[in-house]
Amino acid sequence: MDKSGQLCITLPITNTGKRVGAEVIQLYIKSLKFSVIWLIKELKGFCKVELQPNETKEGLFTITAEELSYFDDKQHKWAAEPGKYEALIASSSADIRSKVCFELK
Repeated sequence: MDKSGQLCITLPITNTGKRVGAEVIQLYIKSLKFSVIWLIKELKGFCKVELQPNETKEGLFTITAEELSYFDDKQHKWAAEPGKYEALIASSSADIRSKVCFELK
């Protein structure tokens, strides 16, 4: 991802049960190296997927450089810091199911 780009994350969700169900998928972003004090991980999106028994659907998240921005009080503007990040796919903040690394240039 570059500063004008987007990162699209698509993941399959399957209901392995015998009843209709739903899952809330959460997307957290974690900076692997940051020059300012930052959250360990930050919730950037979530979606609820309803599934029939044995049905699979795809969840989709799109992240932009703007969504990785923080307010830089020295420059008095929003800035996105280049570097390596992790996108964390979870059912809760304590239940991370998958990770993917990406870089903002």
